[in-house]
Order: sequence, then C-alpha cells, then structure tokens
Amino acid sequence: MSTDALESTQIITAPYGSEAAYQQLSARFADVFARIAEGAREREQNRVLPFEQVQWLKDAGFTTLRVPASHGGSPVNHEHLFRLLIELSAADSNVSHLLRSHFSFVETIALQPQEFQDRWFPRVLAGEIFGNAATERGGNALGSTNTKLIKTGSGWVLRGEKYYTTGSIFADWVVVMASTDGVEGRQYAVIDRHARGVQILDDWDGFGQPLTGTGTAIFTDVEVDEQNIIQRKVASTLEPAFFQLCLLSVLVGIGKAARNEAAHIVATRTRTFNTGSGALFKDDPQIQELVGRLASNVFAAESIVVAAARDLDAAVDPSLGLDEEAAFVRAELAVQQAHVATPKLVLDATSELFDVTGASAVSTSKSLDRFWRNARTVATHNPVAFKARSVGDYFINGTIPTGLHSIGEAKGAK
Repeated sequence: MSTDALESTQIITAPYGSEAAYQQLSARFADVFARIAEGAREREQNRVLPFEQVQWLKDAGFTTLRVPASHGGSPVNHEHLFRLLIELSAADSNVSHLLRSHFSFVETIALQPQEFQDRWFPRVLAGEIFGNAATERGGNALGSTNTKLIKTGSGWVLRGEKYYTTGSIFADWVVVMASTDGVEGRQYAVIDRHARGVQILDDWDGFGQPLTGTGTAIFTDVEVDEQNIIQRKVASTLEPAFFQLCLLSVLVGIGKAARNEAAHIVATRTRTFNTGSGALFKDDPQIQELVGRLASNVFAAESIVVAAARDLDAAVDPSLGLDEEAAFVRAELAVQQAHVATPKLVLDATSELFDVTGASAVSTSKSLDRFWRNARTVATHNPVAFKARSVGDYFINGTIPTGLHSIGEAKGAK
C-alpha cells in the first residue's frame, strides 16, 4: 500500500459506526469507485480482467478496512463495509465480487490464535489480498473434498483441482479447502498464488459476472507451510453469514446500477410512441411510475441488506453479551432472510429496466442485459429454496440454522 493510501486511512474523524463516519468513508473512496465505473461496460464486452482496478483499490487502502486496530488497522463496522461494497458493486459488480474471498478471510484471521494474526494481518495492511478455492466440480462426497493435504518426508503438500475459484487469479494468496486422511473435517491451506505447482485458469463460462476469475485452479504437489494450515471450525461463527452478505451486497449494487441506467435512459431519450402521451419520456407519468417502481425495489433490497449487516454488528457487540450460539443465530438468521427476499427484488428491477425504453434497449452495443445476467448469476449462489426452508424450520421448530456449508455428491448418487 502506498504512503498516500496510508495517510488517507487517517481521515475518518467522526465517531465509529456513525452515519457521519460512513459519509466520510464514502467520500474517501468515491473517486476510485468512479474511475472503476468508467470502463466497466467495455471490460465486460471485451473480457478484460480488472487487474488494474483491483490495484487501485489496494493502493487506496480499501482491502484493509476490517483489520483490527490492535494490529494497526482503522477498522470499519459490518454495516459500513457492506454499504461500501454496494457502492463498489454499482460501479462494477465483478470487482466487488472478486474481493468477497479476501474480506471473508480477513474475518477468518481474526478468529485464529494470536500468532496467526500477527503473521497475516501485516500482510493485509501491506495490500496483499486473498482468493478462494473451496468448491470442486464433482466427485467429492458431501462434506468432504477430493483435494488433499498430504504429509511427506519433507513437509506438507497440496494436491487437487478446484472450480469457482473467485478472485484467485488476482490474489497474492489462495485459501484452499482440503481434507487430510485420518483427520476429521476439512482444513484451509493458505498458499502463495505464485508458488510452484499452482495453476489458475480464466475459464469461467458463466453468462454473468465474467470478470471475477471464477475458474479452475490446479494444485500439483504445492508445498504448504504447516503454520498456514488451519482447521475449518464446526462451531458456530459469523463466517457463513459474512460470506453470504458479501454476495447480497453485490446483488444490491447491480440493482442500483440498473436504476441509475434506467433514469439516464429516460432523462436523455427524445423518441416516443404515438400510443403514449406523446411527451418526452422524462415527462411521461407512466414512464416515471415505471422508474419509480424499479427504484423502490432497489431501495427495499438495499434496506434489507443493510439491516442484516446491522445484525452482524449486533451479534459481536460486547455490550449485548450474546453467547456464541446466540450471536450466530442473530447473524445467520438475518442473512438467510435477506437471502430469501433480496434476489427477486433485484432481478425484477434488472428486468424492468427494459420496460422504460423501446426495442433499442436490446442492442448488444448497450449491454443492458449485463445487469440481469450478473444479478441472475449472483443469485444462483446457495439456492433460495434451502434458505427459506431453514428460516421456516427455525421459526416453527426452533432448529438452529446450519453454519458449516458444503457441496458435494448426495448419498446414493450414481
């Protein structure tokens, strides 16, 4: 991180967590977000990965925002981080999405022993970022992984292949989920992105979020420092809720970008229809209503996500005295309900974008479909039906939500 960035971290003078503090944070990053927004459409059209834009954020200190003060950081609360991620997502949802793994691992660092924190927080402050390699395309049993940590005569090595490795192609370090024969559960292995035996491919073929580096990662006898192997906790923590709320923030940012695009299209359009009022679109009450409904959906989605972020803050507020389970339930339940409600609001908004104009909106040169495609892609993460069932089970039967997520082959699958 540059000297200018280090100096810029000192400008937040308002009380921690206050609205005034957020306004100062927003102003601090407004210019870099605006620069990122300028070329977002062209980058998607030409599949140009945003390496430069990620570097701008690192230089601005954005990636350090959750490092504790005890380790030299100037931390923001959950609400303010997720509101900033919404703003960044409105500028370019690919860029915010690829940082999801980074911010989530910063949360993980804070849960580890002091020695681990002392080793990794300085790297975060120096601008280093983390990618993710957790999911495999198939063949692994649910709750396990085919990627293995293996003890050899000279130390530990990592072998395996992952997919959906969002952010890893941009990262300095990759957090790899693996199993060890004879060891219960799964582990994280933190490895150097550029280490021998690490291959990261840009082969994500999804129709949305194309620039997130969500492709294949191959690990061929990658040496792993034993100090960088940590057990994935089975106990209730806020990590799953945090990880999911990052995605919902991306989703809301896409909605805000679609709202802004709708307003711009209507405000600048001169063509109209004889079946309408004959007035400019910007003065037509029916078109105004359409934009108003679209904007209101986005407002509702953002309000839900911000409310869930406040529940994360409440869960870790020492003055509330919540035990581990109560803190987990407060955070997880809030985010699961947000997960059920938010996607439809944003998907409706990104679809309604086409109702405020004419057939010209479908021109590939305008790429207006990118808002729906990107929102649809983000919304596919963790099926809504399962979250809704979990929420219902809690309110009906008091069943604590599942905190350790995994994906794999179902029992009895052939």
